[in-house]
Amino acid sequence: MARDNFKSRLGFILVSAGCAIGIGNVWRFPFVTGQNGGGIFVLFYLLFLLIMGIPVLTMELAVGRAGRKSALGAFKALEKPGHKWHLHGWACMIGCYLLMMYYTTVSGWMSNYFVKFASGTFKTGMATNEVNAVFENMTANPTEMLLWMAATVIAGFIVCSFGLQKGLERISKWMMLALLVLMVVLAVNSALLEGGAEGVKLLPYPQHFKA
Repeated sequence: MARDNFKSRLGFILVSAGCAIGIGNVWRFPFVTGQNGGGIFVLFYLLFLLIMGIPVLTMELAVGRAGRKSALGAFKALEKPGHKWHLHGWACMIGCYLLMMYYTTVSGWMSNYFVKFASGTFKTGMATNEVNAVFENMTANPTEMLLWMAATVIAGFIVCSFGLQKGLERISKWMMLALLVLMVVLAVNSALLEGGAEGVKLLPYPQHFKA
């Protein structure tokens, strides 16, 4: 069987960005930034991204391009006889499975929330406790969460079944574009909310958050 490759460099960049930009960047990062000093938190975040993120990314790309196999297969192909680097490949595979337990669950929440939003569950003027109640009712219903998690997994299998170019690369282009639009809309909407200007002032300056 011929090995499937990316059709374009842009496709590779977008798929890589989709793997690197997690849900937490939109869902939790702004909240954590505000709690931990605003601009000073972002400064240290970028610093550790340079110190740790770039070396890890370089290593992953080097192993992938040289091994041209899965995480486990690449380490097996590249290790010298008698070495045990394939054990790190097993750690990578186990880490991916553990990570997917989190991402498929949270993705199920998001899909569920989209349906609730479209169906009118969230209404203008809802109190904070009412919004919290929607989430609490969802997490208290294991059947509901399981169904949405399963829907996320099935959707992932369907995309992967079309292969790299026709499946993953094609859907990533549309989804990353949608993510960019969503982030811009969220940023503009957040800045226009009451008190939004004060929140924006936290980002460029290293100061401590004050309630």
